Amino acid sequence: MHDIADLERRGVVGVFLASREFADAAVVQSAALGLAVPHVLVPHPIQDRTDDELRALARDAYAAVLAAVTSG
Repeated sequence: MHDIADLERRGVVGVFLASREFADAAVVQSAALGLAVPHVLVPHPIQDRTDDELRALARDAYAAVLAAVTSG
């Protein structure tokens, strides 16, 4: 979260991704940092997924990520 905050302050458009398990924490931390950065939530868990499963998650999230970085 701090990385995306730093990038945003430098004018780099970004979006952060988090698993749905951490949705509440992401909202609280972004508010604490004063961020209004778009985010995309993906299914939890992430760490034990196979490469194919991760590719599928990425494909499923692609449209939302693209929309997040290209919207206003």
